[in-house]
Amino acid sequence: MLTLALFSSSCVTLKQYRNLESENESLETNMDKLKITNRELEIQQTENLSRIRVLEKQVSKLEKQIVDERRIYNLMQQKYLKSQELYQNLLKIQNELVSGSDIETRKLLAELQRNQQELIVKEDYLRSLEDSLNQKKVNLETLQQEFEAQQARLVELEYVINQKDSLMTALTSKVSEALFSFNDDELTVEMRNGMLYVSMEEKLLFKSGSFEVGDKGKDAINKLSGVLELNPDIQILIEGHTDNVPYNGASNLMIDNWDLSVKRATSIVRILMTNSNIDPTRLTAAGRSKYQAVDTNETAEGKQKNRRIEIILTPKLDELFELITRS
Repeated sequence: MLTLALFSSSCVTLKQYRNLESENESLETNMDKLKITNRELEIQQTENLSRIRVLEKQVSKLEKQIVDERRIYNLMQQKYLKSQELYQNLLKIQNELVSGSDIETRKLLAELQRNQQELIVKEDYLRSLEDSLNQKKVNLETLQQEFEAQQARLVELEYVINQKDSLMTALTSKVSEALFSFNDDELTVEMRNGMLYVSMEEKLLFKSGSFEVGDKGKDAINKLSGVLELNPDIQILIEGHTDNVPYNGASNLMIDNWDLSVKRATSIVRILMTNSNIDPTRLTAAGRSKYQAVDTNETAEGKQKNRRIEIILTPKLDELFELITRS
C-alpha cells in the first residue's frame, strides 16, 4: 500500500509523458545520426585515401609526360638550329650566284622558300610544344597543391580520430577498473563502433517488473559516476531494455514495457545526478522496450540477457564534424 501511494504521488501528466516520449524519439534520432556520422567518417577517410592514390598516379603520369615532351622539344630545337644554319648557307650561295644564270637563281630561290616554309612550320610546332609544356606544368602544380591539401586534411582527421580513440581506450580502462568487483554475469564493458557500452543486467539493478534500483546496483552506478565525473567530454546515454514478456505490474504509472524501460533509464539518471557533479546536459535517458534484444526471447537465459540497462559513453565529436563539413 505504501508503494502504491508513492507511485500515485509521483504520477506524471499525459502532456509530460508525451514530452518524454518526444524527447526519447529525438534522442534515438540523435544516436542514429551519430552512428551514421561515424560510418560517414570512416567512408570519408577511405575516399580521401583513394583520392590521394589517384592524385599520386596523376602526378607521376604528368611528370613522365613533361620529361618526354622536354626531350621532343630539345630535338626539335636542334633541328631548328640546323635548318637556320642551312638557310644561312643558302643565302650565302645565293649571293655568290646572283650573277649566274637565271635558272639556277630561280632554283636556289625556290629551295630557299621551301626551307623558309619548313622553318615557319617547325617554329609553330616548337611554340605549340612549349605552350603544352607550360600548361602541363600549371596542371601539375595545381594537382600537387590539391594533393598537399588533401594530405594535410587527412593528417588532421587522423590526429583527431586518434585523440578520440586514445580517450576512449583510457576511459575503457578506468571504467573496467572501477567496476572490477562485479561479476561478468552482472555487467560487461565493451567498445563498439567508437563508443563504450557498459551493460548491466536486471538482477544487478532491479527486482522483476520494478524500476527501483537496489543497493548493489546503486553501488555499481556510483562507482561508474566517479569515473564519468572526471571525464567531462564524454556524453552519457542510458538505455532501458526489456524482454518480450508483457508488463503486468500493479503500478498505475506504467502500462507496458516501453514505460518500464524508460522508468528504469530515468532511475539510473537520478542516481547519477544525485551522487555526483555530472553536468545534467551530458545525460540522456531512453527506453527501447523489447525491440533491441541481444539474445533470443525463446529461453529463460536469453530473456535474462535482454532485461538490461546499457550506459553508452560517447566522446564529443564537434571537432570531427567541423573538419568533415569544412569546405
